[in-house]
Amino acid sequence: MMRSLWTAATGMGAQQLHMDVISNNLANVNTTGFKKSRPDFEDLMYQTLRQPGATQAAGQMIPTGVQVGLGVKPVAIQKLFSQGDYQNTENQLDLAIEGQGFFKVLKVDEEVYTRSGAFKLDNNGVIVDSNGYILQPQFTVPDGTTSIVVDPGGQITALGADGAVLAQAQLTLYKFANPAGLFAIGKNLFRPTPASGAAVEGNPGVGQYGTIAQGFLEMSNVSVVDEMVNMIVAQRAYESNSKAIQTADSMLQMANNVKR
Repeated sequence: MMRSLWTAATGMGAQQLHMDVISNNLANVNTTGFKKSRPDFEDLMYQTLRQPGATQAAGQMIPTGVQVGLGVKPVAIQKLFSQGDYQNTENQLDLAIEGQGFFKVLKVDEEVYTRSGAFKLDNNGVIVDSNGYILQPQFTVPDGTTSIVVDPGGQITALGADGAVLAQAQLTLYKFANPAGLFAIGKNLFRPTPASGAAVEGNPGVGQYGTIAQGFLEMSNVSVVDEMVNMIVAQRAYESNSKAIQTADSMLQMANNVKR
C-alpha cells in the first residue's frame, strides 16, 4: 500500500482539528474575557531509506540521505492571552483588567481564575460572577449602599447616600509564570496546573500587574478577519490532502490495471 494514502490522511485529520479550533474561536467572538486558541503541529517519524553521512564502499560519504516523512500530528492547542478590546458598559460592577493578571473566584471549594469581570451581587450583597462564584477576596456590599467605586489600584469602596464610606477593601490580581499552561474548564474559568505554576498575588498597578477599569468589560481577543483567513488556509490544506489521497488511489488503480 502506498505511504502517501496514510500520510495525506494524517494531514486531513490535522486540518479537521484546525477547523475545530477556529470554530470555537468564532463561536466565542463575543464572549467576555475569552482568549483564542491556536493549534501547533509537528511532523511524524520518518522512514529512513538511506542514512545521511553514511560511507559508501569506495569510502565516499553520502551528503544527504533518503528520508520519507509519514505525516503530521497535533502537539498542542495553545491559549493566547493577548489583550482583548474594551467595551464601555457604565455598570459599576463591570471590571476590566488593563494589563496582566486574573481575578480569583471561589468555585464551591476550589479557587479558579478568570479574565471576565462581569460581576454581580447575590442575595446577601456579596460580589459574585455570572455563575454565583464568589470574587476573592470576598466583599459584601452593606445595606444602604448607593454606589460602589473601584479605583485603578483595586481599592473597592461602598458609599452611602451622604457619601459616607460604609465598607472598603482591597481587590488583588493573580499572575502565573506560564498562563498558556492553565487548564480551561469552561465558564470563562481557568484552573492552575503544574505547567502554569502557582498563582502569585499582587495589587493592581504594582509591578507588572495591570490596573482595573471600572465600568468596562474586556471582550474576546478573537479577530474575525484573522479566523476567516485561517479557515481558508485550513480548507485549502484539507482539500490538497484529499487530492493527494485521490491521486494515490488513481496510481494504485493504474498499477492494478497493468495486468490487463
